[in-house]
Amino acid sequence: MKKMWKGLGAALCVALPFIAQAPADAATPAATGAADQTLVQRGAYLAQLGDCAACHTAPKGKPFAGGLPMNTPMGRIYVTNITPDARTGIGGYTEADFARALREGVAKDGHNLYPAMPYPSYAKVDDDDVKALYAFFMHGVAPVQQANRESDIKWPLNMRWPLMFWNMAFLEKGAYRDKPGKDVAWNRGAYLVQGLGHCGSCHTPRGVAFQESALDESGSAFLSGALLDGWFASNLTGEHNTGLGRWSDEDLRTFLKTGANRHASAFGAMTSVINNSTQAMSDQDVAAVSTYLKSLSPVGGTGAAAYTYDPQATKVSLDRPANDAGARVYTAYCMHCHGVDGHGFAPMLAPLAGNPNVLAKDASSLINVTLNGTGDLVIDGVPSPFPMPGFAAVLDDQQIANVLSFVRAGWNNGAPAVGAAEVAKLRQSTQAGR
Repeated sequence: MKKMWKGLGAALCVALPFIAQAPADAATPAATGAADQTLVQRGAYLAQLGDCAACHTAPKGKPFAGGLPMNTPMGRIYVTNITPDARTGIGGYTEADFARALREGVAKDGHNLYPAMPYPSYAKVDDDDVKALYAFFMHGVAPVQQANRESDIKWPLNMRWPLMFWNMAFLEKGAYRDKPGKDVAWNRGAYLVQGLGHCGSCHTPRGVAFQESALDESGSAFLSGALLDGWFASNLTGEHNTGLGRWSDEDLRTFLKTGANRHASAFGAMTSVINNSTQAMSDQDVAAVSTYLKSLSPVGGTGAAAYTYDPQATKVSLDRPANDAGARVYTAYCMHCHGVDGHGFAPMLAPLAGNPNVLAKDASSLINVTLNGTGDLVIDGVPSPFPMPGFAAVLDDQQIANVLSFVRAGWNNGAPAVGAAEVAKLRQSTQAGR
């Protein structure tokens, strides 16, 4: 039974939405009448808030035409076409069809979408924003005739009918409603984080049926951090060590706009979120998101004492690197960017001392980024000058375990050591198909 749930969870995680079933000669419902350009522009902004391009635009591909390959334990899948092409996209969708797919996970022809499409979050999107999104996808996106490729997921995990029961159990219908006693900024931030931003899709732990353990701040697990696709999505609550407890409002706003601040830098999937979504947010919306996140009570974490910086023991190790295998690797490959003091050169080069990702109990993100590096942060069209390189071809599993154990113990970080077996497992899963 445990294996069955694990397999079902993987399948739910990887399949993608909006496989259009319209016939070739289907008229585009939204094509009648002139488009309201103000509404289209607003929809374009909302699509950025929802980070739609990250999944539905392949590298060097046409916008929203799909085709992005994704490797999963169950087989390879390909992201779907959500342009207004009537044959291969969503051009046959009426606004009601679009709203139902977006908020309820049911396609035009009635088949259920897998919740890799974050419709449990999009259920909170209000009618006005759905209308604007529909206007954008029908009138602001060029139609592209590009057929969707079938996934390699085999029967019975590719069956969709069980999702009706999944939705009955876990989908909470109804747009977000302002919470009484909270100001405008807090409610706007809550609406964005819980809805279009779908932050919980990555940052909230999942249950045995792959459902998010909580959909808002009323649940204790909400945004407390979660393992997903080889990365550990950070704790976004007020937890002091592994969350946002030591981040000021300005720190958080800077991170959302640039992907880096004095505490940490974005990597993994968060790089795409910064590049395609949060940097485009208005200052007012960034402030609202920060207001909401900074209000969340601290949960999760490791239970360790509040972090305080102490360089002395680490300095001694680095003075005599021959006595510590991890220190030897750090001196050779890491110190020129991250410094003897562990402060790096923030925000250009990430600090390691007190970095929430370093302090996290789960070291998956550290292992993954050390093996594979990370993509460029591209802010206002300018790539970051010092992206993290990958060391999979340079360092073996034991060397990576040694250096990460050194970093997690250094500068009073006090995080658990990393084992070579952990590195080997992630190397195998992340290098497959490369």
